[in-house]
Amino acid sequence: MEELEKRIKKIEERNKKVEQDKAWETCSLRKILIIIMTYIFAVLYLKIADTTNPYFGAVVPCVGFYLSTQSINLVKNFWLKKER
Repeated sequence: MEELEKRIKKIEERNKKVEQDKAWETCSLRKILIIIMTYIFAVLYLKIADTTNPYFGAVVPCVGFYLSTQSINLVKNFWLKKER
């Protein structure tokens, strides 16, 4: 019986970690951080490449990331409905 309780506790701990990981993957803070980091690295790259107006050019990958996160949810929901 003790072994079974240990196994259940281990499964519950794993499930909690999976739930936390999923919450992080879908939270707005994570998306905002990725957008900010993408913008900073894109500006640095465009400045090193000596392009005109790197601050504006760096917006493009950020908008692309944001739009992709929005469309992925739409595709996911469509796929889940088809799979049921």
